[in-house]
Formats: sequence, C-alpha cells, structure tokens
Amino acid sequence: MKRHAPATARNSAAIAAILARELPACGTILEIASGTGEHAVYFAREFPSLVWQPSDSDLEALASINAWRTQAGLDNLLAAAEIDAASLHWPVETADAIVCINMVHISPWSAAEGLFRHAGRILASGAPLILYGPFAEKNLPTAPSNIAFDASLRQHDPAWGLRDVSALDELASHCGMRRTARHVMPANNLMLVYRKI
Repeated sequence: MKRHAPATARNSAAIAAILARELPACGTILEIASGTGEHAVYFAREFPSLVWQPSDSDLEALASINAWRTQAGLDNLLAAAEIDAASLHWPVETADAIVCINMVHISPWSAAEGLFRHAGRILASGAPLILYGPFAEKNLPTAPSNIAFDASLRQHDPAWGLRDVSALDELASHCGMRRTARHVMPANNLMLVYRKI
C-alpha cells in the first residue's frame, strides 16, 4: 500500500531548507499532489510547529499517504484529503501556505489554473504558494536533461510538459498573486514562491 519515490529521498532536505525560509512559523500547510506521502512525513517531522495537510486526486496515492502517516505517528500530520487541483471546488477553505511539488508538468494546464485560482481564494495576504520542479524560462537555456524530459512527458500525454515561468507569473497575476522568489535547486529544478497580494 505504501508507495516509494526514490527522488523524494534525494530532494527532501534541499526542499526543506527553502521551505524553512518561506513558510510561516506556525499554521496549516496544504500540500497539493502529495504523491507517495513521503514528503509529507519528512516535512511534518522537520517542521513540528506546522500542521501538514497532504492531499492527492489519485485513490492509490491517498492510500499510500495515509499508510506513511500511520507508520510515522506524527500528531501534526493530518489524514490525506482528496483534492483534484483542477476542480472547481476544494474541500479546504483556508490554509496558511500551499506547497506543490512536481505536479504542474505532469498534469494538464487546467491543474495549474485551478491551483492558482484556489490559492488566490484561500490564502491570506502575504501567504505563499510554493512550487517545486523543472520549469522552462525565456531567455535562459534549458538543461538538455529537461528538454529530453519535456519531450518524454509530451509523448506520454500532449497536455503535459514543462511550464514556462512567465506563463505561471501571468497566471498568478490574474489570481491576485505575484512571484517573490526563485530558488535554484539541484538537478535543474527550481522553487518558485508566489504570494497573495
């Protein structure tokens, strides 16, 4: 029932180091597309003053998240919520921050639209939406490994693929948010921080 993603062990510490700078000192953090649930356990353990709310739209992922949660036994890690980022309705009305790791490139653009739309709705002024993953940037060269990855994603599903940061910036502006940080991460990834205006 528990799933395992090898990349999680490789990137958790690097992501946590940036989260420590960008997340609030206390409150509830909503993680969209939690996948296996391993990140949720790691971050809940790393940030004991924060309540971590994992979520996913896939039933097998939800089962994996809850299996990891049960094993971890952390008081600040909530049961997984079923949330489809692209849905018009989320079963969460408020959060002090939203974290989304490796989702926007392996989902249709409507998922990114839903993510920003709901972030603009449920986050308070100054609260962050934090994205992690591979992205494309105009006027900056894309790593060959990311070009190949983008091609493989689009071959799997034409609606998938690396998103251009400028497109996300524009989407954010339509949802009452603006980008406040760009962190360069290992393995040609970025962390992008958008905050509610």
